[in-house]
Amino acid sequence: MDALQLLRDSAVEPTSDVIAASLGAANDAFVRFVGGLESHNVEVTWRYYNDGKSWLGKALHKWTTSRGTPKEVTTFWLSIWDGFFRLSFYIPEKARLALEDLQLSDEVMDMVKTAKQMGKLEFFPLVFDVRSDEQFDDLYALVDFRASVK
Repeated sequence: MDALQLLRDSAVEPTSDVIAASLGAANDAFVRFVGGLESHNVEVTWRYYNDGKSWLGKALHKWTTSRGTPKEVTTFWLSIWDGFFRLSFYIPEKARLALEDLQLSDEVMDMVKTAKQMGKLEFFPLVFDVRSDEQFDDLYALVDFRASVK
């Protein structure tokens, strides 16, 4: 059976109660993961996207330059599915080799090596379906890495 993406109704905002009902047992991991993003200077903002007909969380790393200019970079996209949440990182192709310097699991390193560039865009996707906190070390390492790649 194919996975079912939830939060498709533009009138139903993704409150913590709505997300908890959607995720079921994976909600504890979701709450811990999103709570941990604060220490990585990343915040998630939700918006309904008409092109995909769903609510997506955009995870932004924000900082201020030495001249006082506010800047931000999208670290990943978050979507809610039936029983899990999905994190989609889009890594610039030019940064692929730098990922090898991170202490990532063999599974993630295999993903990095085999991920295909997205058409003419100079990015490749790394997509994770998260049900528990087993992948958190890899995910937070990728959050920090993506925030550092401008």
